[in-house]
Amino acid sequence: MTSSTSSPVRTRFAPSPTGYLHLGGARTALFSWAFARHHQGVFVLRVEDTDLERSTPEAVQAILDGMQWLGMQPDEGPFYQMQRMDRYREVIAKMLQDGTAYHCYSSPEELDAMREKARAAGLKPRYDGTWRPEPGKTLPPVPADRKPVVRFRNPTEGVTGWNDLIKGPISFDNSELDDLIIARPDGTPTYNFCVVVDDWDMKITHVLRGDDHVNNTPRQINILRALGGTLPEYGHLPMILGPDGEKLSKRHGAVSVMEYDKDGYLPEAMINYLARLGWSHGNDELFTREQLVEWFDTRNLTKSAAQWDPKKLNWVNAHYIKQSSNEDLAARVAPRILAQQGNPEAVDLQTVMALLKDRAETLNQLADGAMLFCAPFTPASPELAAEHLDDAAHALLAEFAVKAKALPDWTTETLDALIKAMLAEHGVKMPKLAIPLRLAVTGQKQTPGIGAVLAILGRDLVLERLAAL
Repeated sequence: MTSSTSSPVRTRFAPSPTGYLHLGGARTALFSWAFARHHQGVFVLRVEDTDLERSTPEAVQAILDGMQWLGMQPDEGPFYQMQRMDRYREVIAKMLQDGTAYHCYSSPEELDAMREKARAAGLKPRYDGTWRPEPGKTLPPVPADRKPVVRFRNPTEGVTGWNDLIKGPISFDNSELDDLIIARPDGTPTYNFCVVVDDWDMKITHVLRGDDHVNNTPRQINILRALGGTLPEYGHLPMILGPDGEKLSKRHGAVSVMEYDKDGYLPEAMINYLARLGWSHGNDELFTREQLVEWFDTRNLTKSAAQWDPKKLNWVNAHYIKQSSNEDLAARVAPRILAQQGNPEAVDLQTVMALLKDRAETLNQLADGAMLFCAPFTPASPELAAEHLDDAAHALLAEFAVKAKALPDWTTETLDALIKAMLAEHGVKMPKLAIPLRLAVTGQKQTPGIGAVLAILGRDLVLERLAAL
């Protein structure tokens, strides 16, 4: 087949807007984007919205939002197939004129009968070519009350094959391929036809897509050859499986990528994790977007299905949280605190991020932890107070308040030192002072390091809450 490797690389991502941008689609987009960036090429976004019953503006926006969040802005597009109808009709008219397509008037009932006849003969159910023009063949009379479909005149002999960028050589006998419909009775073109015209017009050189499209590829190759177009190189990505080895579904997390934004995942972490679902660079697990672009090569795409692992995603996300600046994390977490009716301005949020980020796996966990400082104070429950705030605890807290008030500097270090000195002086273990302190000052039994918590809350607030006991 004619190769396009000498042309500037042009890839495309062509989702159908019948739902959100899911994980499989996002991975396909990522690999197409990374391949184009690696070769200093062009990444095209094309919205295949010809399914009028299922395509919605909301789904289009969900796809655009997902692409924006992941930072995969196209160089060209988005293009919409519904805005290219005149072009499709023009090509179909030319194919009818050239004899590479023809009108077919077979009714649905007649097509069903053809399939049943083929099955009864032990053959593959298919269209039998009733309306296919052949030299010396007399076609049936044209029904007056029936609008025709347009069928592509597929080659009946030989083999259509390609060297798949991922799977290697693949071929189909042309005798097994139907004369597929390229335009419906109302004149609207079908998916396989629109894809070919779009790839041809947009000069796409490399097509990376899911392996559920493998059976479409020989049909699209034959149509493109009939049009005299240059064939792109095709690579078909294996599916993503859930942790249980079954096809990825909603129960595994196969939801909109924007749900991961809501759940507190960083786009950088999602890019890193998605890239490892079917691609590798040695043993590297963690890498930047720039490294992905530098290293990306279709030769390192795996032939086997990838497996979604939520725990691994959390590990990757935790890494990126740790690597993020406190300023960046504060900006990302502040809206999540507001969503919980907290006040992110009640405290130095960057300092809180520094305290919490080493143990957080998501931004939402950071927001939950920050509510210790950003939510209105709620005293400890009577049950906790009765268990831990006895007379001995009150005496320790009163002594701590006096000594803390006298500290020249109110820092984590000075507060930790004071607590350590009091424990030694009274011969008690940490929980005897730390738990009453936590309950008195935060209303909670468990918090991050108590010295750091007191330092962030500030001298005045801590002493005020201790005095209120």
